[in-house]
Amino acid sequence: MAERKPFLLRVDPELHEALQRWANDDLRSLNAQIEFLLRRALQDAGRTKSAAETKTGHREAGGPRS
Repeated sequence: MAERKPFLLRVDPELHEALQRWANDDLRSLNAQIEFLLRRALQDAGRTKSAAETKTGHREAGGPRS
């Protein structure tokens, strides 16, 4: 498994409770739920590395975001 970097996240109590309920519904820990949501947001925004970028260190020409 990849190395994890801990950091403190301060959130409003109502947001924390809503995230905890959602995590419980999805049978995840709160930490795993937040990480899942952040990864999904990055993917939706096109901010994650593509498969080509991961292999070569840069995007290949002709891809969807080139």
